[in-house]
Amino acid sequence: MKPTNHLERAALIAPDYIDAHGRPQQVSSLTRERLLGLLRPQDASASPLPPAAVFRQGEPLALSPTLFTPASWLLISEAGERWSGRCAPGETIGLPALPEGYHQLTLEHEAQRDSCCIIVTPARCYEPAALLAGESLWGSCIQLYTLRSENNWGIGDFGDLRRMIIETARRGGAFVGLNPLHALFPAEPESASPYSPSSRRWLNILYIDVNAVVDFQQSKAAQRWWQLATTQRALQAARNARWVNYSAVTHLKLEGLRLAWQQFRQRDAEDAEVMAFDAFVEAGGDSLLCQGVFDALHAQQRAQNSDSHGWQSWPDALQHPDSAAVLAFRIEHGDEVRFYLWLQWLAAQQFAACWQLCQQHEMAIGLYRDLAVGVARDGAETWRERELYCLEASVGAPPDILGPLGQNWGLPPMDPQAIVARAYEPWITLLRASMQDCGALRIDHVMALLRLWWIPQGESAAEGAYVHYPVEALLAILALESQRHRCMVIGEDLGTVPEAIVDKLRDAGVYSYRVLFFEQRSKRAFRAPAQWPRQAMAVTTTHDMPTLRGWWHSDDLRLGSELGLYPDKVILAGLCRDRLAARKALAQTLLRSGDLPPRQRYLRGGARMTSLLSRAIIRYLAGTQSALLGLQPEEWLDMATPVNVPGTTDSYPNWRRKLSATLEEMFSDPTVDRLLAEVDRGRKRMK
Repeated sequence: MKPTNHLERAALIAPDYIDAHGRPQQVSSLTRERLLGLLRPQDASASPLPPAAVFRQGEPLALSPTLFTPASWLLISEAGERWSGRCAPGETIGLPALPEGYHQLTLEHEAQRDSCCIIVTPARCYEPAALLAGESLWGSCIQLYTLRSENNWGIGDFGDLRRMIIETARRGGAFVGLNPLHALFPAEPESASPYSPSSRRWLNILYIDVNAVVDFQQSKAAQRWWQLATTQRALQAARNARWVNYSAVTHLKLEGLRLAWQQFRQRDAEDAEVMAFDAFVEAGGDSLLCQGVFDALHAQQRAQNSDSHGWQSWPDALQHPDSAAVLAFRIEHGDEVRFYLWLQWLAAQQFAACWQLCQQHEMAIGLYRDLAVGVARDGAETWRERELYCLEASVGAPPDILGPLGQNWGLPPMDPQAIVARAYEPWITLLRASMQDCGALRIDHVMALLRLWWIPQGESAAEGAYVHYPVEALLAILALESQRHRCMVIGEDLGTVPEAIVDKLRDAGVYSYRVLFFEQRSKRAFRAPAQWPRQAMAVTTTHDMPTLRGWWHSDDLRLGSELGLYPDKVILAGLCRDRLAARKALAQTLLRSGDLPPRQRYLRGGARMTSLLSRAIIRYLAGTQSALLGLQPEEWLDMATPVNVPGTTDSYPNWRRKLSATLEEMFSDPTVDRLLAEVDRGRKRMK
C-alpha cells in the first residue's frame, strides 16, 4: 500500500490566482507547504483500478487496469445484469453499453479482488418542462426563520412555510426558495447560522410546527402546559421580539415536544406511526443514529459545562462516535437519543407535507432548497466523518472589492482525495439528502466543485490558496442525481469566478445566479433586460448583501465602517463613490427600459428610495430574459436592515432579524398584491 504521491497532492494546490481586480497573485511557499501538510496521504494501494470511473452517457466505456498477470473481471449493472471476461496485462477492458446509474466492476487476479464503481451520467441536469417550453417563472425567496405569524413560536416554521406556499401559488408563483434547512445545535441554540450547520444531511428541528404534531394535540400534559399563563407569556415574548431569540424558542419547543414524545411512547408497537418512525430510523442508518447520539450527548455535555461548544471540547473518550464510552452513553440514554431521532422524523414529515402541497398547487418547481458549502468544525458531521475533513484549515474567500480583508467562514474543507478514494460516496449521499422533497437545489458557492480557498488554521483570510477538486466527476454525478430526483440545480456563482468553470456549469445545465447589484455593465448602465442570460435566476440581493433599500442608501457601507470591516477610509470612500455611480447607472437603465417615469431627480446623489423606484426595479427584473426570478419579502415590505453582515460574528446579530410584518398582514396588503400581480404579468409576457 503506497501513499498518494507527494507531487500529486502538491498539484492540488494552486501556486497563484487572479484576484477580483484581474491581477495575478502569487501564493507564498509557506502557505503551500502548510496546506500540503494538511492533505493527508491516501492509500493508493496496488489496486489496478480506480475507486470509481465516471463516464457521460454515449462515451465508450473502457478501463485500462494496471496488471502484471492475467485477470478475470465481472460487471454487475445497477439492475443486476452481469457480464464477465478476461484481461491480460496491457489490455483495455471494453465494457458493454450501460444505462445511467451506478454499476460495479470487480477484478480478480492472484487471489486479489479489486472493485471499481462505474458511474454513467447524463450530459445535463434536470430542467422542468415549463422552462424547456420557454416559460419565465418567479417565486418567493425566504429565510424561513424570519417569518412572523400569529401561530408560530417566535421563529418561522413549516406551518408558516405551508402558508407561504399557498399564498405564492395563489399569485402565480412557481416556487418558494429557502435558506439551508440543515441541522444546527439544539443544545447551543445561539449557534444559529444556517451556513455553519452541525450536519447537512439532516434538518433543523426548530422548524417543526409543534401545534401540528398529533401527539402534542393528544397529550393532556402537553395541553395543560400549553394553557399555562407562564407558557403563553413566554410564547408571546418570543413571538413579539424583533430578533429571533433562539434560546427562548428552543426552550419552548423542546419542552413542548418532550411532552409530545411521552405521548408518542405510549403508542402500541404495531401503531402505524410507530412503524413509520422505525422505518425512518432504519433508512437513516448510521448517519441518523450519529446525529441523534450527538445531539443527546451535546445536551448532556452542555448541561455539565456551559463552555463545552462541540465534540472537540468533550472528554477524549467521547470524541469518537465508535468508542466504548459513546456506546455506553447510547445504552444508558437510549430514550433521549430516540427523542432526537423522533424530532428528525417529525421535521422530515412536515417538510415532505410542504412539498406535497406544492404539487397539489401544481407549482412548476415547488420548493427550492439551499446547500451550504460546508459544516461547522465541531458538529455531528465532522464527529462522524473525521477522515473526510481537514480540521486544521477553514474555507473562505481571498480579498475582493466588497471584502478587502478577505473572508474566513470557519468551515473545515472536505479533502478532495478522500472524496475520490471513497468513490464519490460523500458527494452522492449529500446530494440525495439535499434533493429530497424539492424541485430545485441552490448550491452555495458552486465554484467549490472546481476549487476552494483554504486558509491554514491561525492565518488571516489573505494567507490562503485555492485547492482543486475533481470538477468533471462532481458535475457529472450532480447531473445524474438531478435527473433522478427531477430536481433542477442553481449554482451560486458570485465573486471571483474562474473561466474554467463558467462553461462547464452552463453545459451541465446548472443555472447561473444573477444578482442585480453585480449586473452593472458600464459607468452608465446595468445589463439591459434582453441581455440577461436565459439559463439563470435573477434576484435583487442575497442573504449576504444589503436589502434593496439598504443598498440604495448605502446603509451597508455605513454599517461596515462602524463594524471595522474596511481597512482604511480610502477604501471606504472608493466604495461610496462606486455606489453613487451605480445608483445613477441603475436609474438611467430604468429610464431607458421604460420601467421608471422620466424623473431626473433619481439621477441625483441625494435621491431617496421610494415605492415608485422600488417597483420600477422589480418590474425591470421581471422583464429580464432569465428563466427564473426570485423575490424576497424584504423587497415587498421596503425593509432596510440586513439579515447577515459577512465578516462579523458577535458585533452584529446575524441570522436573527425577522420580517417587519406577519404573514397575515403581508398577504392582506393590497400593495403587495398589486406588486406581485404586476410581476406575474411581466413574467408571462416573457414567453
